[in-house]
Amino acid sequence: MRTGRDDLERGSTLPFVLVCWLVAALMVFGAIAASDAFLEQQEVQAVCDGAALAAANQADEAAIYAAGLGAALPLTRAGAQAAVADQLGSGASSLDAWSAETDGTEVTVRCTRHVDIAFGWLFLGGQQLERTATASARAPTLP
Repeated sequence: MRTGRDDLERGSTLPFVLVCWLVAALMVFGAIAASDAFLEQQEVQAVCDGAALAAANQADEAAIYAAGLGAALPLTRAGAQAAVADQLGSGASSLDAWSAETDGTEVTVRCTRHVDIAFGWLFLGGQQLERTATASARAPTLP
């Protein structure tokens, strides 16, 4: 019977194989979670883009009738916020928070949603992931 180095190394491959499988599983779960977070960001960005375009199309009619039409449609903060609220209220996508600001010719909309992602319990400790998007739009007029 041989008792030497071979006996000391016997069974040492099983922990190594298990660690490799664990690392591979974590990489797969991480890729799935990252993909889910990316798709949620894309959805929030699409909703925010639509809201910004709706707000940019809400011109201040009183300013147009009073001063005429210039290089861009005049926008008001109240009109932009009303247009964003209408756009978000009519859609199926829900947001946790949004804001709309304008400088008079361009509107900027900021949208926030908290989402649960796949395997969030593993990577985020059960917390929701915050996805925030910003979109700007200007409604130019023809020269």
